[in-house]
Amino acid sequence: MVDSQDEPGPRPFEQVFYPTERVPFVEWREFSGAKPTVALVAAITVLAFVTGLSNLSQARPVVAGPLASVVPVAPIFVRFAGVLFAFPLGLVTFGLRRRRRIAWYAAVALLPGLALLPLTTGRTTEIPLLLAILVTLPLLGANREEFDRSLDLSPFQIASLTAILGVGLYGTVGAYGLRRQFLELDGWGDAFYYVVVTIATVGYGDITPTTLEAKLFSLTVILFGTGAFTVAVGALIGPAIESRMAAAFGTMTASDLSLLEGHVVVLGYGDVAESFLDRTDDDTELVVVTEDAEVASRLRDGGFEVLTADPTDESTLEDARVDVARSVAVAGDDDAENVLAVLAAREVNPDVRVVAVANEETHVRKLDAVGADEVIDLRSIGGRLLGASVLGADPDDGDRLGSDLVDFGGSPAEGDAPDTGAPDDGPPTDGPAGDDASDQSTR
Repeated sequence: MVDSQDEPGPRPFEQVFYPTERVPFVEWREFSGAKPTVALVAAITVLAFVTGLSNLSQARPVVAGPLASVVPVAPIFVRFAGVLFAFPLGLVTFGLRRRRRIAWYAAVALLPGLALLPLTTGRTTEIPLLLAILVTLPLLGANREEFDRSLDLSPFQIASLTAILGVGLYGTVGAYGLRRQFLELDGWGDAFYYVVVTIATVGYGDITPTTLEAKLFSLTVILFGTGAFTVAVGALIGPAIESRMAAAFGTMTASDLSLLEGHVVVLGYGDVAESFLDRTDDDTELVVVTEDAEVASRLRDGGFEVLTADPTDESTLEDARVDVARSVAVAGDDDAENVLAVLAAREVNPDVRVVAVANEETHVRKLDAVGADEVIDLRSIGGRLLGASVLGADPDDGDRLGSDLVDFGGSPAEGDAPDTGAPDDGPPTDGPAGDDASDQSTR
C-alpha cells in the first residue's frame, strides 16, 4: 500500500477509509425535530379525547390522584377536561404543522393544564398520556425556532373576531346585570350560557326574559350575535377554501398577493426559467406568472408561488405586485410574448429592473428597444462558451466567462464583437498585470 501522506492533492483512499468527519450512528434530529414534535402533539390529542370519553362514560369519575385535593371542582374537571382539551389541541396540531408561532404558544399553555388530568384521577391507564406530555414539552422548547411563522390575519378577519368577542362580552355582562328580569339566571356562568345558546340559535328555553327590557336586550343579542358569528365564520373559513381551490388550480390567493413586496417576478415559463428556478435559494421570494395551468400546478407542488394568468396583461402584473417588485425576469420561449411582457412591466413599474431572455439573436435589439435593462442572448452565450471550451480555456475561466456573458452579453447598445476566446498573439506584458495573467494561466 502506498502511503500518500506527503503527496499533494486529493487522497481518495484516506478520505474513504479514514474520514475526518464523524458519521453519526443515529440521526437524533430525526427523532427530536419539529416533525416528531408535531406527531407527539397529535398523539396527545387522540389520547386526551379517548381519556375524556372514558371519564364521561363513568357514573362517578375516579378522583384519587395526588392533585385531587388541590384541583378545584375535581370531579367536574376530570369528567370534561379530556374532551375540552382535545378539541383545541387538534387546532394547535394543525397550526404546528404550518409552523405557526401562535400554535406553539398555545401548545405550551395547554399541555401543562392537560397534565393535571392524570395527576388528578390517578388512573394507571392515563399514565401514557402523562408520559407523552412530559416528553413533548422539552421537545417544544428545543424546537422553538422552528415554529416562527406569524399568523397573518387580514383587517377584515381581525374586525370579525373583535366583533364576535365584543358581542359575547356585551351579552354576558348585560344578562348578568338584568339577571333579576330573567328566569333561572343567577350568576356569571348562567349569563355566559344564555349568551352562547342565544347566539347559536339553540334556545333551550330554560332561561327566559320576563320583562320588556330583558326581551329587547335578548333581541339585540340575537341580531348582533348571529350577524357577527356569520361574518366571522365567513371571514375565517372563506380564505381557507379559497386557498385550497387556488392550490388545486396552481394560483395564488388575493391574501397571498397582498403580502408581496421586494420580490422577483418571473414572466413566462420556459427552459431558461426552469433552470433559473432550480438555482434559486429558499430565501429568494419570487412569483411565476404563466398561463399554463399544468405547469402552474407542478410549480405549486414544488413550493413556488404561481399566478396562473397572462404574463403580458398589465392587470395580471398589477396582481403580481410588479409595482413593488425588486426585479422582473422575462423568460418565456416566445420572443414576441417576451416583448409584450417587457412593455407591460414597464407600464406598471417604469423603475423596476427588467432582465429578458432572447431566444433568437435577431430579437435582441427589439427587447432592448422596448425597455429591457439587460438582454440575455442564449445563442451568443452558447457560442462563446463553446469557443472557450474548444480552444482549451481553463474551466474556471470558462465559468467566469459564462457569468460575465449572463450579466452583459447580448446588449446591442454596447456594439462589442463576440469574444472567441482565442489567445492574444501579442507578447506577454511585463509587470504586475503580466504576472497576474501568467499566474491565472497556470491554474
